[in-house]
Amino acid sequence: MTDPWRYSTQGISVALRVTPRGGRDDIDGVETLANGRTVVKVRVRAIAEGGEANRAVTELVAKALGVARAKVRILSGTTSRLKQIAVDGDPAKLGEMLRELTAVKKD
Repeated sequence: MTDPWRYSTQGISVALRVTPRGGRDDIDGVETLANGRTVVKVRVRAIAEGGEANRAVTELVAKALGVARAKVRILSGTTSRLKQIAVDGDPAKLGEMLRELTAVKKD
């Protein structure tokens, strides 16, 4: 399985599948879609109206990766569950943090 993020000189871009009104704000791991594309599963409590879910997603990702919210932006999919976001910062550090956040949790 390939990582659902790509590295660039400015940071990383991440493919997300967002569940609005998901009961909690959390990163749920990595999923492979039917078309073979891998995405990071994210759920937020916010509703998908007026950009509230998008705001919640950028806040959640910024907090999880320890970057300012201004360093997280939605590149595509503002009205879709499937989104592409960019996070500015050290690509290697951000990639490692994402790997830890999306690792399968074993009991």
